[in-house]
Amino acid sequence: MFNTIGVIGLGVMGSNIALNMAGKGEQVAVYNYTRDLTDNLVNKNEGQSIHPYYEIQDFVYSLETPRKIFLMVTAGKPVDSVIDTLLPFLEAGDVIMDGGNSHYKDTERRYDELKSKGIGYLGIGISGGEVGALKGPSIMPGGDKDVYEKASPILTKIAAQVDGDPCCVYMGPKGSGHFVKMVHNGIEYADMQLIAETYTFLRKKLCLSVNEIADIFEIWNQGELKSYLLQITAEILRKKDEITGLPLVDVILDKTGQKGTGKWTSIQAIDHGIPASIITESLFARYISSLKEERVYAENILTGPEIGQRSLDKDLWIEYIRQAFYMGKICAYTQGFIQYKMTSELYGWELPLKDIALIFRGGCIIRAEFLNVISETYQEQPNLANLLIAPYFAEKVKEYQTGLRKVVCEGINSGTSFPCLSASLTYYDSYRTGISNANLLQAQRDYFGAHTYERNDLAGFFHTNWQ
Repeated sequence: MFNTIGVIGLGVMGSNIALNMAGKGEQVAVYNYTRDLTDNLVNKNEGQSIHPYYEIQDFVYSLETPRKIFLMVTAGKPVDSVIDTLLPFLEAGDVIMDGGNSHYKDTERRYDELKSKGIGYLGIGISGGEVGALKGPSIMPGGDKDVYEKASPILTKIAAQVDGDPCCVYMGPKGSGHFVKMVHNGIEYADMQLIAETYTFLRKKLCLSVNEIADIFEIWNQGELKSYLLQITAEILRKKDEITGLPLVDVILDKTGQKGTGKWTSIQAIDHGIPASIITESLFARYISSLKEERVYAENILTGPEIGQRSLDKDLWIEYIRQAFYMGKICAYTQGFIQYKMTSELYGWELPLKDIALIFRGGCIIRAEFLNVISETYQEQPNLANLLIAPYFAEKVKEYQTGLRKVVCEGINSGTSFPCLSASLTYYDSYRTGISNANLLQAQRDYFGAHTYERNDLAGFFHTNWQ
């Protein structure tokens, strides 16, 4: 009997994807460059329909045709290396799927190269971490539609399920699947930073304990702010360090890592003139966190504002920061979906915005209650320019802007940095400004560079001899 699918790359994510597939009734061939990970998976999971192979040729020939091979290897050169190893044994019509965090431009290059050889290639965005990989992730496939249809029975089966629907929808051609995942990660960066800033306000400005903040997050998670990230943050805050007995968060060094997808999101937005300031500020916040030694030194030299200690009405300001967090979240997701829309129009992808919001409801890291509203909004207005002007969100930001303004001003006045909350307010105020100061910028550009300008009363482009 032939195996129905093969998985290459048996780290945590790859192993869990293989187990997920096997648990859904697939016969899964597995292969890893080093034998130890293959043995570990098989030894720990006897009885599953997982079949190990130690030679790439045996692995490939064990698969039913057209062969379907799922890669879960490190993005970059390792993906190209695995593909090169596979090619001598593949036939026209076979399908390779890359489930790693590859850059969408790399995916498009590989797509073109393999299509010329008759091999189907899908860039598969996967979100959900190791638990999602095992129990059901959010899946964002991109490539040729007919190639996707060969793999869709398996992909939809292993995806998270919400209200009976799989969190797996065809995104579009070529690199669109990995692009959707890339921007998803950018939104994730912003969401995490917004939660961190909210935590900072509650702890530093309202002097609440870690357990009190966990209680607040748990209460918020029962309402409109319900999300996976808020849920796990409450759990994180309750965790005690086994060595010191302190909250574990207090003994973790304040230096944040990143693997590149947030950076790619910002770079792509900058390259194409897409306003993604909140996502970019969350990236910069990680960069400055890495300067730990410098920050500790600077703390003893640089001073903040000299203001007297004042007491804040706890209940009132808890509501203000709740409003600020929710409005920041709305603005961050808005920027992410604008990036989807503008890039889709640029490449002619026709990304299904309403479906993207739906598949983010289950399995993925940024799953949140208000994704239902985002999906409904795009269902009703597929060509909507900006989520902020949709009736639901317009009413929310009208109501919640007071909280965001008060929190940002309190941070400025007290010398506490809230980069993403501040960027959210700036974005909102900039977007609602019908007449901006860009006319002066254009005049400056024309003065020193003869770049010309447009007028608001006449058509065409103009240049003035300013001197």
